[in-house]
Amino acid sequence: MDITSIIIGSAIGLAVGAIVVFILQKTALKSKSQSILKEAEAEGEAIKKDKIIQAKEKFLQLKEEHESKVRKRERNIQSLEDKTKNKEKSLNQKLGDINRKNKEVDNLKQELDDQMELIENKKKEIEKLHQKQVVELSNISGLQVDEAKTQLMEALKEEARTDAMAYIKEIVDEAKINANKEAKKIVVQSIQRVATEQAIENSVSVFNIESDEMKGRIIGREGRNIRALEAATGVEIIVDDTPEAIILSCFDAVRREVARLALHQLVSDGRIHPARIEEVVAKTKKSLNEEIIETGRRTCIDLGIHGLHPELMKMVGRMKYRSSYGQNLLQHSREVANLCAIMASELGLNVKLAKRAGLLHDIGKVPEDEPELPHAILGMKLAEKNGEKEEVCNAIGAHHDEIEMTNLISPIVQVCDAISGARPGARREIAESYIKRIKELETTALGFEGVIKSYAIQAGRELRVMVEAEKVNDQRADELSFIISQKIQNEMTYPGQVKVTVIREKRAVHYAK
Repeated sequence: MDITSIIIGSAIGLAVGAIVVFILQKTALKSKSQSILKEAEAEGEAIKKDKIIQAKEKFLQLKEEHESKVRKRERNIQSLEDKTKNKEKSLNQKLGDINRKNKEVDNLKQELDDQMELIENKKKEIEKLHQKQVVELSNISGLQVDEAKTQLMEALKEEARTDAMAYIKEIVDEAKINANKEAKKIVVQSIQRVATEQAIENSVSVFNIESDEMKGRIIGREGRNIRALEAATGVEIIVDDTPEAIILSCFDAVRREVARLALHQLVSDGRIHPARIEEVVAKTKKSLNEEIIETGRRTCIDLGIHGLHPELMKMVGRMKYRSSYGQNLLQHSREVANLCAIMASELGLNVKLAKRAGLLHDIGKVPEDEPELPHAILGMKLAEKNGEKEEVCNAIGAHHDEIEMTNLISPIVQVCDAISGARPGARREIAESYIKRIKELETTALGFEGVIKSYAIQAGRELRVMVEAEKVNDQRADELSFIISQKIQNEMTYPGQVKVTVIREKRAVHYAK
């Protein structure tokens, strides 16, 4: 045997062995897989049986719950049916009661209809009797029905008018007693708690000099110095025979103050010529403007008013150099502010707003451009422009009744303005307007029938009216007093109040000879 045969035989043996091994392994795997499959089938049958049992238990549980819900729902339905039957029974009973009551109402209605028919018959009979009586009375009195009605209505109207005037007088007197008591108390307390000096402002200032020689230097060569000073300040400078004094005349107090301060500086310095005058006047105006701003700021601090716009603060400072009927405007505004604060505190209102409105109520009198508007309306527009609250703006605009008052601070400002201006000596009234007002008062009273004479006394605060006793009785005198006072109140402008007194007297005079 050669080596090749050995190798071939070995290879064939190995191949046969491999085939035998493969066949054996396949047989073993097949038997093993069959056993595993049998085990899996057995386990699946067990799981299937468990799931069927669980499903049956779940089904029984769900069935029991469903039956429980059905039984509960049936009980609820039965309960609702019982309630419905009870309500139906109750409604049937009420319906029976209503039917019985309807029958009773029908019976009552029939009775009422019968009674109304009887009443109508009675009314017709009464109307016939009334017409018969009217005809008989007309025949007896000799008057027609319309004439009798007219006379009766006139008599009733006169009687009603007299009774109404008496009733009105009683109501007015009672209202004055009750209302004026508290009002007077508050006003008197406010006046007592404010002490303000009163000083009349003039339209001229007197500048004192050490000697009359200074007058010539102020006038200058051919009057050039005084002309330059008048042109720069807008003030009329009067140099006359008054010893050691020069008069500065101007309605604008700011210009007068500029002229006075400029003259003082020029006289102190000694250099007086047109160029120097212009320079000093310009510096004086600047310093006075700063002083005005400082005065406004100091006034606000003194009164406890915060957050005021700088433009309004400057106007408050300008009030120092403005007068109203001779009364210093800043002093008047400070007094009004204090009075407003006191009244507002007594009435339980906003004290800060009232004080603010009182201080600003006359700012319309001090703008530099001075447009042609009432000072109250102008002041209101300035306050609105500079961010003041609506209550303050309304109080400024309404303190002379130019616009309608919309809050309680407005009448307080109006009253306090009148209190400050009506103080004795506070204001200087022009003689012509005073005489005109007095004549208007007397003429108003003379326009009524039965008035003989009228006299305005106590500086126009009282009107005495003399009437004829034959034409005016006591009741008509009361009526005249009321009507005249209302006419004065509605048609005239006056400070404070006017008392109207109607005097009726009967004099019997005989002479023994």
